[in-house]
Amino acid sequence: MSSQVELARRLTALHTPTRPLALANAWDVLSARLVEAAGAPAVATTSAGVAWSLGAPDGDSLARDRALDLVARVAGAVSVPVTADIEGGFGATAAEVGETVAAVLDAGAVGINIEDGTRAPGDLAERVAAARAAADAAGIPLYINARIDTYLFGLGEAGGRLDETLARAAAYLRAGASGIFVPGVTDAATVAELAKGIDAPLNVLAGPGAPSVAEFGALGAARVSLGSWVASAAYDVVRRTAEELVSGGTYTDLPEGLPYGTANALLQG
Repeated sequence: MSSQVELARRLTALHTPTRPLALANAWDVLSARLVEAAGAPAVATTSAGVAWSLGAPDGDSLARDRALDLVARVAGAVSVPVTADIEGGFGATAAEVGETVAAVLDAGAVGINIEDGTRAPGDLAERVAAARAAADAAGIPLYINARIDTYLFGLGEAGGRLDETLARAAAYLRAGASGIFVPGVTDAATVAELAKGIDAPLNVLAGPGAPSVAEFGALGAARVSLGSWVASAAYDVVRRTAEELVSGGTYTDLPEGLPYGTANALLQG
């Protein structure tokens, strides 16, 4: 079995534009096992999918202990590196974020996503520094993927968004981030400018209509995530099926689904 340090180094090495790390984000043990069984070299959680599955809205609403329990169960269920989406860090202060990261490492994960959202950039820089300090104290080269939400949330004037994103990226990297995640951008010109201007692996968020993983790699992206798309699709099957069943008593829209035996086998042993 690989050590946690080896898993962390493996996760870092997977970030390369020549073959971007493609992540179909998981939200429970079975989805994580399915991702691993598909041949993925790493498993990433989605904060939205995790929160929804545990009865909470996304956006720093899920209690830290419940999130950490999920991370531990996923990390214990797969043999590949696991990176956990910890939203803003599950803490009101940078010190509390450091406590979160120490617990994430104890749970077996070797990477995190941490986001700035509408926080001041200096706040996330402090949180990244606390996360790095916690990882250093544990002796694990944690992969810290710092998420910048300028494009996702439409922050600031559109004409200055690229420069603001690059400035934030530089600050987060100085604080100890390993890579930068910029969701909300899929157009070739902007992705290429981001990859060129960020001195670290670039992660982009893909989904329906977005370029392929190879196309993103050609633009310089080193990691391509599906985020909450897969969980959303799964829950949409529930919604559509339930509406058809309740309103019409039929179930023609119900897909064949994952074979019972396949699901059971992935959870045995």
